[in-house]
Amino acid sequence: MLRLHVAKPAQPGPFPGVLFFSDIYQLGEPILRLVHRLAGYGYVVAAPEIFHRLEPPGTVLTPGGIGRLRGNHDARHTAVDDFDRDTKAVIDWLMDQPEVQRDKLASMGFCIGGHLTFRAAFDARIRASVCCYPTGLHDGVLGDEPTDTLQHCRSINGAVLAIFGSRDPHVPQQAREQILTAFATSGLRYHHLVFDADHTFMRDDGPRWDPQASDEAWAASIGFLGAQLSGNSSSASSSASTS
Repeated sequence: MLRLHVAKPAQPGPFPGVLFFSDIYQLGEPILRLVHRLAGYGYVVAAPEIFHRLEPPGTVLTPGGIGRLRGNHDARHTAVDDFDRDTKAVIDWLMDQPEVQRDKLASMGFCIGGHLTFRAAFDARIRASVCCYPTGLHDGVLGDEPTDTLQHCRSINGAVLAIFGSRDPHVPQQAREQILTAFATSGLRYHHLVFDADHTFMRDDGPRWDPQASDEAWAASIGFLGAQLSGNSSSASSSASTS
């Protein structure tokens, strides 16, 4: 059973809809704070439990140690096709909600969720995607077998914002360059930002959290989503920033 955490503004809609992907620890309090922050900007946000086939409903993994091992195990034992089926199911669900503007759908995700967000963009209904430090995008590591996600940039009709940390060991400089080269050569409409920060710097429960970089990344993300979903955006291209 695929469960969703749904957050939306208190005032009446309709609002744009966002498919939101967590990191490997699923929907713990730090991730739910990100979900609710996004909803506060005027979005209906639907966040699935990405490992629902392997974990009991409501499972939240503890960062570090056993939690990291278990999350990585779950990731390695979930079929990429199953991830994609869940993505379609959540997009279909958003399309059926009366408070969601069906022509204004986006996706956003962190870590493994950044990779899943990029794959969600293969669905033509997704007009904008924010991929925060997406792991496995450069080397095809996602589920139970290698995948060629990055080779399908031309399948994306919407625009992509990729957010990186310059000190991220999981998406190091060489990986970022590989990702951005694939973006540029495919004709993908994209922006990218590189902050002087570590992996998972937008998660507020550990030593890698960087509140200044996080706030700047949020400002860029909300500006990007607003521009893309309003139809007032210019053609996206590569851009970089550090903080």
